[in-house]
Amino acid sequence: MSTLTVVRHAQARPFEKISDCLSETGEKQSRDLGEYWSRAGIGFDEVWCGALTRHCQTAALALSGSPGNAPRIAPEFNEYDAEGILRGYPPPSSFPDNRAFQKTFEIAMERWILGDAGECETFAAFHARVLQGLKRIQDGAPNRRVLLFTSGGPVGVLVQTALGAPERSFLDVNWRVRNCSISEFVFSRDRLSLDSFNAVSHLDPSLQTFR
Repeated sequence: MSTLTVVRHAQARPFEKISDCLSETGEKQSRDLGEYWSRAGIGFDEVWCGALTRHCQTAALALSGSPGNAPRIAPEFNEYDAEGILRGYPPPSSFPDNRAFQKTFEIAMERWILGDAGECETFAAFHARVLQGLKRIQDGAPNRRVLLFTSGGPVGVLVQTALGAPERSFLDVNWRVRNCSISEFVFSRDRLSLDSFNAVSHLDPSLQTFR
């Protein structure tokens, strides 16, 4: 069996069109993750990374002490199209606080899952491409330690798949995934099992964020 360690990207700048970059907090989270792996003597045989800037920046900072681990860029592990899903709703900056925005976001996501989200990538297409990326990893050599940097949505799909839960349950997982958290799986070519979910013990409590 092989292991798959999945990291949600560190905190990005506030949600807007130019937000696909880490905040200062996100940069600190990423560096602390890498220091944790170094102290614990944890290494990986191969690294995969979504194609978004926040994925690549998290990987670069966390792996700065491991220059031989150049990530394989895999767009299959990019996040769902949040901007497209929210098109037609008030912009995030118009809400008084994050809680008010979250309520609207949840409504928009539910509509998206039901197939009512305009012209953005459908939920079915998003779910299928994440599983296509998983298959690429599973089809590799056995007994590997694989590391993946991605977003909360793909983490939700992987957890939902490992548990054999209804597809819609990915969303409940997605809301709980913290920035720069670690979820661990074991896998073979035809199996994926969840070992741990959303661990953040490598981060100081002051650095534990959801968005």
